[in-house]
Amino acid sequence: MRMNILKKGLFSILIVGGMLSASTVAEARSKVIQAKGSDTILNVSQSIAENYMKENRGARIAVTGGGSGVGISSLLNGTTDIAMASRNIKEKEISMAKSKGIDVREVVLGFDGITIVANLSNPVKDIDDITLGKIFRGEITNWKEIGGEDAPIVVLSRDSSSGTHEFFKEHIIRENNTKKELEYGAKTLYMPSNEAIKQEIKVNKNAIGYIGMGYMDSTVESIKVDGVEATPENVSNKTYPIAREVYWYVDKNAEEDINKLVDYALSPKGQGIVKEEGFVPVK
Repeated sequence: MRMNILKKGLFSILIVGGMLSASTVAEARSKVIQAKGSDTILNVSQSIAENYMKENRGARIAVTGGGSGVGISSLLNGTTDIAMASRNIKEKEISMAKSKGIDVREVVLGFDGITIVANLSNPVKDIDDITLGKIFRGEITNWKEIGGEDAPIVVLSRDSSSGTHEFFKEHIIRENNTKKELEYGAKTLYMPSNEAIKQEIKVNKNAIGYIGMGYMDSTVESIKVDGVEATPENVSNKTYPIAREVYWYVDKNAEEDINKLVDYALSPKGQGIVKEEGFVPVK
């Protein structure tokens, strides 16, 4: 019996590769690789898993979103094999892992540019990084202050479980972490996913938000930052100012089947998928 159930978003994805006879079903169920975490790299991780299944008979992988924080905490409590993250693991998380006998391996899956997005009707096409911080801190509240229409700015952010939320706070709101007391503005609307931000931007002409580069499409407008557009080329050459690595975290002592999946993700085939999904490959 062959199953292939795939739902984009925050739902669990169970991808089954190969043909399983009745006598091997119970054994195969005990070998499901769990991957959990970042919404930003959920789709690309799903695609890598799906293609891996096609090439490896009987392999099974469950991929679930929920945010980078959820993924890393799941790795630490033993409920996932791979933590998908769009931020670095924290020192306190590494210490916690060590206390539980987990030796964390950091795998750079690719590179992403956090894309600032607005409604297609918005006339503002370029914002410098300092002004962007003021907008997301709630210090600039009307589009007319930055060359737009006389309308209130509706600020959208990912929620606090998101690695993108934390990265954006450190690098834009806190100006590369030089102003650690600064926070998102009081009127910020927190959204559960990249897709949720994009959908709100599409219907709200006064909204501004940020999404992973792989989620960008023609339904929203990409705003340049410091005159630079969020493109794979500009992320690759390090000219785009809000670029970061995206990760898989695993136990260095992980079982062979997990290591094989990681190796596949870093192989030319896996990195080709990373590129196809709108990110910049490592290799």
